[in-house]
Amino acid sequence: MRFIPQPPPDTHRINRNIRAPQVRLIGPEGEQIGIVTIEEALRRAQEAELDLVEIAATAQPPVCRILNYGKFKYQQHKKETEARRKQSTTTVKELRLGYRTSIGDVERQIERARQFLGEGDRVKFTLRFRGREMAYQDLGRQKLMRVCEALQDIASIEVAPKMEGRMMGVILSPGVKKKPGAKAPAKETSKDAGGEARPASTNPSS
Repeated sequence: MRFIPQPPPDTHRINRNIRAPQVRLIGPEGEQIGIVTIEEALRRAQEAELDLVEIAATAQPPVCRILNYGKFKYQQHKKETEARRKQSTTTVKELRLGYRTSIGDVERQIERARQFLGEGDRVKFTLRFRGREMAYQDLGRQKLMRVCEALQDIASIEVAPKMEGRMMGVILSPGVKKKPGAKAPAKETSKDAGGEARPASTNPSS
């Protein structure tokens, strides 16, 4: 059986459920009508064959608008569904290294990370220190940074290497961050006989 998502329950007071004696009313075309009694607002909504909807309950007085509530509710639900669909849900793939992991094994882990990053996932490299290896944390950090450098063409460091117990971890996220302060190359200039600077010609025949 196909599951059909149901619209959310009412989140706005409408019509006779509005408690305030006075409201700031907005008309069906978005026009500002002003502060009126709830009876006047309900009368206007009934004449327009629409609903009176409380859209700002905490305002003083509450703000209400005359509109088709069924259509309004459907559009709100559609927007929320679309926003959830567009949210990027990335996972973190963990790859483990040891302080003595061979170069070949490190390169294989780098290739796996490259695949994960290419699919839009984040990657966490963790390096475990055993026994007396805890004295060589600086060397471990250097090893992780070399891994980061090998992936710098497709990834950026999200969380720099840091210790977590006997593990040191670094997190990479897809995409390369633009370096701040990068400037376009300056145009070449040449000087004429009088010493005046002028743009260099790109036409060899000129």
